[in-house]
Amino acid sequence: MKVPILYEDNHLLLVEKPVNLPVQADRSGDQDLLTLLKEDIKVRYQKPGNVYLGLVHRLDRPVGGAMVFAKTSKAASRLSNQVRRHAMTRLYYAVVHGRPAQAKGQLTDYLYKDTQKNIVSIVPSHHPQGKKAILTYQVLDSQAGLSLLAVQLETGRPHQIRVQLAGMQTPIWGDQKYGQGVNKVGQQIALWAQTLGLEHPVKKDWLEVTSRPPASFPWDIWRDI
Repeated sequence: MKVPILYEDNHLLLVEKPVNLPVQADRSGDQDLLTLLKEDIKVRYQKPGNVYLGLVHRLDRPVGGAMVFAKTSKAASRLSNQVRRHAMTRLYYAVVHGRPAQAKGQLTDYLYKDTQKNIVSIVPSHHPQGKKAILTYQVLDSQAGLSLLAVQLETGRPHQIRVQLAGMQTPIWGDQKYGQGVNKVGQQIALWAQTLGLEHPVKKDWLEVTSRPPASFPWDIWRDI
């Protein structure tokens, strides 16, 4: 599998994650992005031994788009610090059923992950295992019962965008886990990591890459956007 490279230097590797590919090895035993990229670096640079590649953040398996990996432990530490400080910019596009009541807004919820079932739920703020999740959204356009949203993550909780948008009664098109009542089996979730911005861990300048969603339905409704 060929993984598109968006930017690369001695410290960083930014790529476009393919859909339906796990970020790292899991119980499924399927091919994963981290292993693929390590193998690619090993071949391209003819590196002997093990290749270091640090996992800084994640995308859900069915979601595609921009991701960053660290090629040194120093870069990994500094990028992880950016994630903790919410200094990394992560902009997503999402196609949802319906239209939010407000054209733009901020969602604040507390999320609990059932690790046995791999399902995340919105829980009361006093829930002992609930973690605060914040995102902002803006409706870019609505057509044919669907809306295109730009979503900015303020926190990085598992399944956060999917759960919070479903909690707003606008589940993401194609989401098999959090939109079962309105989506059909086999549909590809319409959630895409469109823009990733970060401070270069060594050069200290701002680095930003973009990744375009596929041209298939429902993205093709907003081809011009």
